Amino acid sequence: MKNLFRILYYIFIVPPLLIILLGLLWLNVDPEFGGAHSSKDVERYETSNQFEEGIFVNAVPTSMDLQSKDILPLLKEFLMGASKGPEFELPVEKVDSTQIAKNLTKTKVLWFGHSAVLLQIDGKNILLDPMLGESPAPHPAVGTQRYYKELPIEIEKLPKIDLILISHDHYDHLDYGSIMKLKEKTSHFILPLGVGAHFRAWDIPEHQITELDWWEEKDYLDLKIAFTPSRHFSGRGLHDRSKTLWGSYVIQGKKENIYFSGDGGYADHFKAIGEKYGPFDFAMLECGQYDEKWAQIHMMPEETAQAGVDLKAKRIMPIHWGAFTLALHHWTDPIVRVQAKAQELQIPLVHPKIGSYFSISDTSFVGEQWWE
Repeated sequence: MKNLFRILYYIFIVPPLLIILLGLLWLNVDPEFGGAHSSKDVERYETSNQFEEGIFVNAVPTSMDLQSKDILPLLKEFLMGASKGPEFELPVEKVDSTQIAKNLTKTKVLWFGHSAVLLQIDGKNILLDPMLGESPAPHPAVGTQRYYKELPIEIEKLPKIDLILISHDHYDHLDYGSIMKLKEKTSHFILPLGVGAHFRAWDIPEHQITELDWWEEKDYLDLKIAFTPSRHFSGRGLHDRSKTLWGSYVIQGKKENIYFSGDGGYADHFKAIGEKYGPFDFAMLECGQYDEKWAQIHMMPEETAQAGVDLKAKRIMPIHWGAFTLALHHWTDPIVRVQAKAQELQIPLVHPKIGSYFSISDTSFVGEQWWE
C-alpha cells in the first residue's frame, strides 16, 4: 500500500508542484514581466487623481471581470477556434529604409498592423505602441501568432527614433523584445505613470524616460505631447492589474494635430479631449478585439466611428486589428463594421494595407478593400 501511495504521489502530486514552482520562478526572473514599484514610485502615484487604494482607476465605473457564467463558454469557444483569422496570405507592403530616411517635411504614417505605427511629423520619427514581435504574450508558446511573418520593415532597418509613446503595458502594446531592439536607436520614451518601472528594469536610463498622468503635457523637440484619458486597465503579471496607468496621446506639430487612442471602451472622455485639443487632422482609433462581454474596456466598431466624431477628427484610421486574434469575432468584422458606421456618420475613413506609407495631408488616399 505504501508503494502505491508513493507511486500516486510521484504521478499526481509532484508534477503539478514542479509546474507551479517553475511558473513562479519564471514570473520572478523573466524580464518580460517588467519591473517592481518602489515606495518612492508609489508616493508619486498617490499624487494622481487616478490612483486609489493602491491601483489606478478609470474616470467612470468600469467592470473588467467576466461573470462566472460566461467564463467556461468563452473558454470553450476559444479552444474550439470560434475566432477566425485570415485564410490567405495578407498583403504586406514592404518599405525601404531610404524612403523613410529621406522624408523630412510631410507628416506620414506607416502602419505595422494592430496598434503599432511609425508617425513622421516635423521631421521627427515617433513610434506608437511598437509591438513588433511575433506574439503578444510573455512567451510565443502561450500567445496567438501574428498573421504575417515579415514586417513592412525590420526594426534593424528603421532610422533613428526620436520618441516612443506607449499607451499602456499590455503585451500587445508594450513588447519587451521590440523595446530591447529599439532602445539603442531611440532618444526618449514617454510613458503612462508607473510604466517607467518596466523601462528602468530593462536598463533604460532615467533621463530618457518621462512618465505622464492624464492631461499632463510635455514639449519635446518642438512637438507638444499630451497624455489624455482612456477607459481601460493595465498589467503584465498575475498580481499587477492596474498598478500602472493607461491612456491616449495628442501629438501636435507645427501644422498637424494627431490623436492616438491606445485601448479602451467608449465614454465621454473623447468629447472632453475633442473640446480641449481638437479638431484633429488625423485620429488613429482602436477598432478590434471587442466583445459584448468586455464592451466597457474595448470599443465596438460603431463606437470607434462615433469617437472620431466626438474628437472632431477630419479623418480616422482604425487600428488594433489586422495582426492578431485576441477576441472571438472574425478578423475582418472590425473594418467592415466601422466602415459602414463611418459612412453613416459621414466621417472620412482611411484603411491602409499593412505597410502602407502615406501622407495624412493626401486626402485622396483612402486605401483598398485589401482584406477581401
